[in-house]
Amino acid sequence: MLTLLPQLGIGVADFAAALLFLYGLHRMASPVTAPSGIYLAGIGMAVAVLASFLYAFLVEAAARPYLPTNLALAIIALGIGAGIAWWAGRTVAMTAMPQMVAIYNGLGGGAAAAIAAVELFGVPMQSTAVLGMTLLGAMIGAVSLSGSLIAWAKLDGVIKQPVRIKGQQVVNGVLLLIVIALGVGVVVGLGAGVGASTGSGTHAVDNIMSRSNLIDLFFLSALALGILMTLPIGGADMPVVISIFNAFTGLAVGIEGYVLQNPALMIAGMVVGAAGMLLTLLMAKAMNRSVSNVVFSNFGAQAKHKQGKIQGSLKPVQAGDAGIAMRYAASVIIVPGYGLAVSQGQGKLYEFVKLLQAGGVSVKFAVHPVAGRMPGQMDVLLAEAGVPYDMIFQLEDINDEFVNTDIALVIGANDVVNPAARTDKNSAIFGMPILNADRAKHVYVIKRGEGKGYAGIVNGLFYGDNCSMVYGDAQAVLIKMIEAVRGLGLPAVA
Repeated sequence: MLTLLPQLGIGVADFAAALLFLYGLHRMASPVTAPSGIYLAGIGMAVAVLASFLYAFLVEAAARPYLPTNLALAIIALGIGAGIAWWAGRTVAMTAMPQMVAIYNGLGGGAAAAIAAVELFGVPMQSTAVLGMTLLGAMIGAVSLSGSLIAWAKLDGVIKQPVRIKGQQVVNGVLLLIVIALGVGVVVGLGAGVGASTGSGTHAVDNIMSRSNLIDLFFLSALALGILMTLPIGGADMPVVISIFNAFTGLAVGIEGYVLQNPALMIAGMVVGAAGMLLTLLMAKAMNRSVSNVVFSNFGAQAKHKQGKIQGSLKPVQAGDAGIAMRYAASVIIVPGYGLAVSQGQGKLYEFVKLLQAGGVSVKFAVHPVAGRMPGQMDVLLAEAGVPYDMIFQLEDINDEFVNTDIALVIGANDVVNPAARTDKNSAIFGMPILNADRAKHVYVIKRGEGKGYAGIVNGLFYGDNCSMVYGDAQAVLIKMIEAVRGLGLPAVA
C-alpha cells in the first residue's frame, strides 16, 4: 500500500496541473482575464515540474535503475533555468519578444527530443509501437529545436538574408527520407537487439554501439532538417514560422507524454500543438497563402518581378501639422506596425490619442493579423501602453470603416496596408487581405525612411494623392504631435 502512495500523489498532481493548464488557457481567451490565466498556467507548470521530480526520484529510479538520477544536479539545473528565464522576462524589450518566443519554443522542442533520447538509449522499450512514437516525437522535437534557433537568428539579425541553395526542396526531401530510414533502422535494431544487448561478449557490445550510432545519426539528421527547412524562408514569414514550430513543439511534447504515460505532458502538448496549428492556419489565411507555400516558397526574398511604375509622388509634411490635422478631424483610425515597437512609442501614442479624444475625436486602432514579427505583437504593445481593449479592432471588424474615416494614421506598417495586394497580380503579396487605409479621406504615414517592407516591394499607398509622409522615429514624431496639439490650448486630459 505504501508503495502505491507516491504514484497516487503524482497522478493527482498531474491531474491538477492539467486542469490548471486548461483553465488558464480558457482565461487567456479574453484580454481582461488573460493575465490571471497566465498565472494559473504557470502554477500548473510548477505543479507538473514537482510531479516530475517525484516521479523521477520515487518511482522511475526504482522501476528503471539503468537511468541515472541525480537530485542535486536536477535542482541546480532547475535553478539556473528559472533564473535565466526570470531575468530574460524582466529585461527583454518588446521588439525582442519574437526572438525570445522563438528560442524558448525551440527549447521546448529540444526538451521533448531529450526525453526521447533518454528513452531510446535506456532499454528496454515497451513495444515497437511505443518505440515508433518515441522516434516520431524525437524527430519533431529536434526539427523544432534547430528550426526555432534559425528563426531566432533571423529575427535577431544574426542571419540577415535567406540562405538558399539550388535544389533546396529536393535536398530537404532526401534528408527527410534519410531521417525516416534511420528511424526505421532504429526500430528494427532495437526491436531485434534488446535481448541481445543484455547478453555477454563482443556481440552485445557491438549491438549497443551499432544502436547508439544509428540513434546519433537520426538526431543529427533531424537537426539538420530543421536548419535547412528554415534557412530559405524570408523575414516576412517569420510570424508563421514561429507558429508552425510552436505547433511542432506541442506535438512532440504530447507524443513524449504518451510514451511516458504522463497525462500533464499529453494534455499540455496537445493543447499547445492544436493552438499552434490553428494559429498557423489563421495566419496563413490572413496572408492568402497555404502553409506549404510558406514553408516551401521563396516569399520574403527580394521581389524579382518588374513592378509597374508608381504614379504620384511622396509628400512629406511636418509632424506638428499632421497632429493638428488629426485634432480637427471627426474620426481617426490608427494602424500600428513594427516601427512603433522599434521606437517604443506606444506610450506616447496613447498620450496623443487621449488628447484627440479630449477634443471630441473618435479614435480606433486597426490591427492586421500578421502585423509585426509575432502573432499578437501589436495587441500586446497597445495593451502595455494601457490602450482599452474596446478601442482595438481586427481587420475583418474595421476594414469597412476606413472609407468613412477622416484620417488613417499608419505608424511603421508597410505590407499590411499596401494596395498592391488588391491591384497588382504580379505583386508578391497579391491576394493578401490588407487594411484599407488607402480608402480613408486622408492618410498620414509615420516612417523612418523610404525603405521597403518585408516583401521587398514599394508601397503605392505612400504615393497616393491622399497620403502624406511624416519622416522620423515614431516616438519622436508623436512627441512633436503632442506638443502641437497641446499648443492649441485643449482641456487637460484626466
